[in-house]
Amino acid sequence: MLDETANGVYVIAVTPFLPDGAVDMDSTDRMVDFYLDAGATGLTVLGIMGEAPKLTGAESAAFVKRIVKRVAGLVPVIVGVSAPGFAQMEGLTKSVMDDGAAGVMIAPPGHLRTDDQIVGYYHQAVEFIGDAPFVVQDFPLVTGVQMSVPVIARIVRDLPSCVCLKHEDWPGLEKIGTLRKEGTLNRRISILCGNGGVFLPEEMARGADGAMTGFAYPEMMVSVVANHLAGTPDRGRDLFDAYLPLARFEQQPGLGLAIRKHVLAKRGVIAHATQRRPGAALSATGVAEVELLMARLERRLAELG
Repeated sequence: MLDETANGVYVIAVTPFLPDGAVDMDSTDRMVDFYLDAGATGLTVLGIMGEAPKLTGAESAAFVKRIVKRVAGLVPVIVGVSAPGFAQMEGLTKSVMDDGAAGVMIAPPGHLRTDDQIVGYYHQAVEFIGDAPFVVQDFPLVTGVQMSVPVIARIVRDLPSCVCLKHEDWPGLEKIGTLRKEGTLNRRISILCGNGGVFLPEEMARGADGAMTGFAYPEMMVSVVANHLAGTPDRGRDLFDAYLPLARFEQQPGLGLAIRKHVLAKRGVIAHATQRRPGAALSATGVAEVELLMARLERRLAELG
C-alpha cells in the first residue's frame, strides 16, 4: 500500500491508443516495461495527462488491471479516480484496489471556492473510498482550485489515509518549504512534484521526496532524484540542463500531451502517438521542432558521457 514514505519517481503514464481510438494494450505492456527499466519507483495512471475522462468505466478498469498485472508487484501503482460524482469515484476505487493498486489520487473539482469547501470535499471523498490511501492533487493551473498550506494541513490532520501530496502549484517552491517546516503539518507525508520535472532540482532541495509527472524521458527525473539523494546534486543538474529544452517544450499548454506521445512513439515505447478525440495534434513544423530537440539532446548526452 502507498504510505508516507513514497519517494523517487512515480511516472504519470500516458494511455496508448490505436489509430482507430481503441486502447492499445500491447503498447501498454511495452510502456510499463520502459518505465520500469528507466528506474521508476512507481506508476500513476488515469491522471490528467492520461486522458482519463476520455475512457469509459470499463476501459479504465481494464487498463488499470493490465498495468497492475504487468507490474507484478515490482512498484506501486496509483490510480487517478477523480470524477464528477462520488459514485463513480467509489466504484473505480473499489475496482482498482481489488486489482492490486496501491492507492488513488483525487483532484478537487473546479467549483470549490472556500477553504471549508475544499476540506469538506475530501472528507466526503473518504466516506466513499474508505481506507484506501490517497494522494491530494494540488494542480491549480488545471483545476482552478487554490489549495493553501493551511488547507492542506487540515486535510492531513483530519484524514489519516491522506499519505501524499502531488504538488503541482506554480510557482510553488515556497509552498514546499513551508509544508516542510516543523509544526506546519501534524505528521510527515510524502511530497511528489509535477510540472514535467522542470523545477525538480529546486523541489528536491526544498524537501520534496521526488516526482510524480510524465516527461517523455523519465530517466532524467530518476537521475536528478538519485543524485540528490547521493549527495551529488551538481551531477543531477548537469543532466537536467541537457534535457531542459525538451522538457520546456513539452510544457506548452494544449500541446504537451501531443509532444509527449510523439516522443514516446519515436523512442519505440508506444506504437502510435494517437490521442483520443478531442485532442491537439502537432503540425509538420511542430514535429520538426520536437525532433530537432531530440537530436540535440542525444548529442549533449554524448558529450556528458
